[in-house]
Amino acid sequence: MNINCKGKLIDISSPKVMGVLNLTPDSFYDGNKFNNEKKILNQVEKMLNDGATFIDIGAYSSRPGATHISEDEEKSRIIGIVELLAAEFPDSNLSIDTFRSTIADECLNAGASIINDITASEYDSNILEIAYKHNAPYVMMHMNGMPNNMMKQNKYNNLIKDILYYFSKKIEAARTAKINDIIIDPGFGFSKNIDQNYVLLKNLDLLKSLELPILVGLSRKSMIYKLLKTTPELALNGTTSLNTIALLNGATILRVHDVKEAMECIKITNQFNKQ
Repeated sequence: MNINCKGKLIDISSPKVMGVLNLTPDSFYDGNKFNNEKKILNQVEKMLNDGATFIDIGAYSSRPGATHISEDEEKSRIIGIVELLAAEFPDSNLSIDTFRSTIADECLNAGASIINDITASEYDSNILEIAYKHNAPYVMMHMNGMPNNMMKQNKYNNLIKDILYYFSKKIEAARTAKINDIIIDPGFGFSKNIDQNYVLLKNLDLLKSLELPILVGLSRKSMIYKLLKTTPELALNGTTSLNTIALLNGATILRVHDVKEAMECIKITNQFNKQ
């Protein structure tokens, strides 16, 4: 199984790691941590050296209750950084965590190769046209509502069936837009309470019926640190535990803050699966 990143075929038949770079002052774990170019370059270099295949750059905080920011503010945070990283690491595969088509378009022009849309085109349907225009892999995530109200929208008739139905409609729209490479993200922590997140993780393998790569973002989330009565800073061990379960249940891409540990997790589960 391959995805096409600006003409470069990435083999994802074996799981890969997507390192997270947050450019936001209010992200739940690393908000305001990478607030100058030197820190950003050092962090991206470290993630690439540790084995990340993709770097996911976000300038809009999607934590529960996050403040909505304007398009201009998001643009001012991200475009220059994409240009910087594309110049400094020309062989890297940069992913843009945005739901705005204009931001996606400018970032892809600046050197990014993937769109990661937490709204699955719900917020801005033009983003599908941008993905097609650039022949960019498109990550679509499951979420009801938006980050500022999503936790009030976690009522489901049947969680897994509802998510599968949601993706069936979104995949159809992406196929209609002639997008070649579609990746699904079930949206852990988005419009789902702790119990629902674990139901989703336990049944993650059912999403394989969609026959698309599965990206999971479990890294240091509240489903870990609230359950363990700790903090995001102390949730790495729990993250590794959940990433292991996700890999055994069919995850293709791990979106993480801690690349080295995720790579070790993949190496161990690959060895386990070979037996």
